[in-house]
Amino acid sequence: MTETGRVPTIALIAGEISGDLLGAAITRALRSQIADVRVIGVAGPRMVEAGCEAIASIDTLSVMGLAEVLPAIPRLLKLRRFLINTLEHEKPDVVIGIDAPDFNLGLERRLRNKGLHTAHVVSPSIWAWRAGRVKGICEAAETMLCLLPFEPEHYAGHPIDARYIGHPLADELDEHVTPQQARAQLGLPIEGRVVAILPGSRGSELKYLASTFAQTASLLSQRFHDVRFVTPIAKPSLEPALRAAIEEHAPNCQWDVVAGQSRLAMQAADTVLLASGTATLECLLLGRSMTVAYKGSALTAWLMLRMGLLKTAHVSLPNLLSEQPCVTELLQDKATPENLAQDIGRLLESDMERDKQLSQFTAVRHELRRDAAVQTANVIVEKYLRQ
Repeated sequence: MTETGRVPTIALIAGEISGDLLGAAITRALRSQIADVRVIGVAGPRMVEAGCEAIASIDTLSVMGLAEVLPAIPRLLKLRRFLINTLEHEKPDVVIGIDAPDFNLGLERRLRNKGLHTAHVVSPSIWAWRAGRVKGICEAAETMLCLLPFEPEHYAGHPIDARYIGHPLADELDEHVTPQQARAQLGLPIEGRVVAILPGSRGSELKYLASTFAQTASLLSQRFHDVRFVTPIAKPSLEPALRAAIEEHAPNCQWDVVAGQSRLAMQAADTVLLASGTATLECLLLGRSMTVAYKGSALTAWLMLRMGLLKTAHVSLPNLLSEQPCVTELLQDKATPENLAQDIGRLLESDMERDKQLSQFTAVRHELRRDAAVQTANVIVEKYLRQ
């Protein structure tokens, strides 16, 4: 209880499964520091289990893709009005949006205009593109808690307190699981070479990469007769497109398709071929070598690569986080089956090449492993509960 006799209250707004996991960890960290703290918000089952009082369900906010967002707009607007009214009445010490920037930043800005303190966890990727978003972010949040070490510098000179807290995935993932242990769990043969192939979790990614990756697998199987492939499917709707690509381009390959279990699939592999995205960071943290590919529409590539909308020299998080580039990135026209097979083949053949990557991964893992939830709780207590 505060000096005024008021129970300290924190509002957390989580919009995705990852937000529920981090929100639960933040809730536990807050309760360990301040026994009588009250945590309320948009919560998932893990947050509720940790002691957060759900004023709305995370399911109300969880939508993915334009086709799902458009029909959900009336529901999201209703949720925003409800949260504004409820939080204005509750007057928490701070409202913290966890990721989900399209919803949370707008909510935070409106609440801040009503006199509430606001913070945001997980910085939008302003360092990669659309740097002009900084002004709107600063209007929404007083404090930005960043998961990547280079992000706070992009807020320098702007009216926002940006701090690095480490990455929750680095706290969560175990790099000590052996390929043999993971293969046993997946029911794969223990011996032989395994390549995990992850063409992405969206239909648009499969559209551009499924055939290329299948052709790559075909080339690899001609070179390495004991190689087999494993692909985790993020959702059932993506499986037909993947299987069609395998049937057309790699019918003779030994290829296992598993439901979900992307981390286990990567752990089972000697090396990984994957689309650029968050999975590359997971792969690094799990301690597996990789080759990264990206293909998109010609217009997207022109805007990002030719018109300078992409602000970084690299697209994959391992290269952005390492002191020196450590993984091969093959983008657009360079992402050919021949180029991809050559690079994966290099990693399959040489322990030295794999170890070179993994040694750089170790340094990144150490930098990211900061106990992000505890760091978040420390900032909240320092800035908003000890006034």
